[in-house]
Amino acid sequence: MVAALRAWAPHTWPVAPDWRGLVDEFLASPQGQMLAASLAQRLDAGAVIYPPQPFHALELTSLADVQVVILGQDPYHGESQAQGLAFSVAPGVALPPSLRNILKELKRDPALQVSGAGFKGSLAGWARQGVLLLNTCLTVEAGRPASHAGLGWDGLTNAVIRAVLRRRQDVVFMLWGAHAQAREALIQAEDLSHKPWALVLKANHPSPLSALRAPMPFLGCGHFSMANQYLQAHGHPPICWAEFNGL
Repeated sequence: MVAALRAWAPHTWPVAPDWRGLVDEFLASPQGQMLAASLAQRLDAGAVIYPPQPFHALELTSLADVQVVILGQDPYHGESQAQGLAFSVAPGVALPPSLRNILKELKRDPALQVSGAGFKGSLAGWARQGVLLLNTCLTVEAGRPASHAGLGWDGLTNAVIRAVLRRRQDVVFMLWGAHAQAREALIQAEDLSHKPWALVLKANHPSPLSALRAPMPFLGCGHFSMANQYLQAHGHPPICWAEFNGL
């Protein structure tokens, strides 16, 4: 089972080597220092904070390997759920409703031929193929969704988005829900070439509250096969969406 964050010790949290400079620059910035002070204070006050490795997405998916970015909001706030990958849970943890709907969409899409057999909740297999599962806020307190939304994590996660766009063209962004879609302006602002160079796919959040709601229902959106079509059209290998689980 996934534990909670024990201490504010970001320099001990593994990241892929090509993310290290960006992460260290943020940690040394005034915004990073304020975030550190806030989290240390909450930990000292006894707050239970998830996940234990907030940089896990940057550990499993290097900057050089990013092909797809799936943006989430903040980590799951239930016990043993959050593992530092947006929408993913540790193997053996009951699937949250949003993740169940993601699996439904995968199984529904005839172009993917995903059965869902053997799915244990972890999306680490996607992360290892170049799918950056990035929450815009990297920590949360137990039972308190969005509790760390204003602490300053956006300074780092926005920098990650910019770095992806500047590193290579032909990236796919999946923006599910209003919170993720608020980053569309950031993505478009980085289009310095004045030509399409990233595919932005938008739909409602996969939560049961919005997954079927107009005008952009998540169920039936076809984002996973659309991403593969785009990648292949630009000379990149498709994502094997049936490879969920990773060690």
